[in-house]
Amino acid sequence: MEFLNVTHNSFLIAMSCVVALVAGFTGLSLTRDLSKKPVFQRKASIALAAVALGGGIWAMHFVAMLGLKLPIPFYYDAAITLISALSAILLVGAALLLLHFADRTPLVISLAGVIVGVGILVMHYIGMAGLELCQAVYTATGVAFSSVVAIGLCVLAFWIAYGRRSNRNILIGTVCFAIAVCSVHFLAISETNFVAGPTRAEFGPSMSNQTLALGVVFFSFVIFGACLWVSVTYLVAPSDKGTGTPPAPAPAPEVKPDLHVPCESDGRKIFVPSRDVLFVRADGHYTQVYTENERLFCAWPITAASKRLLPVGFLQTHRSYLVNPGRVSRFERDKDKGRCLFEGIDLPPAPVSRSKLKLIQAALASQAGATRA
Repeated sequence: MEFLNVTHNSFLIAMSCVVALVAGFTGLSLTRDLSKKPVFQRKASIALAAVALGGGIWAMHFVAMLGLKLPIPFYYDAAITLISALSAILLVGAALLLLHFADRTPLVISLAGVIVGVGILVMHYIGMAGLELCQAVYTATGVAFSSVVAIGLCVLAFWIAYGRRSNRNILIGTVCFAIAVCSVHFLAISETNFVAGPTRAEFGPSMSNQTLALGVVFFSFVIFGACLWVSVTYLVAPSDKGTGTPPAPAPAPEVKPDLHVPCESDGRKIFVPSRDVLFVRADGHYTQVYTENERLFCAWPITAASKRLLPVGFLQTHRSYLVNPGRVSRFERDKDKGRCLFEGIDLPPAPVSRSKLKLIQAALASQAGATRA
């Protein structure tokens, strides 16, 4: 088996690394602050981020492949090339859905990094399978080493970018993601040999380097345009900045004592003053009302309880929980999770959802006697 001499265009290699950086920055920036947005907008942002990250993996690979120089003419199978792009986008999308629609535990973050690392590998080797008139010959060392690097760096990138969602961590995660994508390609290519193939593949229509270049350039322009769009969000200062002092949060309204919640206990009808209610929890089509000493059944559904209790000062910490802020003894926050604790006999905590975390924290901090961190 006679291997072909391979050379590379240095300019296109450098440009492929730039594409990987821009794609990583765009995709990770599109998913900032998604917990504050409606579900549809979160889904749309994740879809765009998947296209940016997965498409960036594909564009980086083929920009570098455009710089590959062989002593024979070669082409690409258009169908296989398209499949390689779709595989990267779908796998990255699956990882982002895990991160933004599941509890972001260490296991979930690691699993998302593994999925993206596998997506880079799948995209690379499917894309290489689309070569026509020449064939790639791999070594076990190259495949194993590139696989370990891809998965390890992607897990690191997502741990940095999603461990704490700050601008600094997103930028560092971007660099790790770009290094992962570039390392997989160049480590794999360095251990790959090429031999001349007798015929063209018949899976899809053939595509020359010139046709591929048009597609890659077009998609790279889209990624760079999206990068400029998300970059503006880093430059626009929030409206509360520039005054030198942070604005005081809106004070939490005091719970009025004139509302009585109808409850039942042992067949008896009880009307509990709202000031004595610690929190209300949804229970199917009804609710459970918690006081310091007992748990009572209430015929109100959570929607009816919200309409009556929110106007008198209760806070909705979760779609299933209403909390009396004046009876919260302690508020705890752990990254994207929170909970309100109460003084009483065997009282469970009331969870605070990610989308309401900052609002509840500000409302509790504004109460008399509270100290803001």
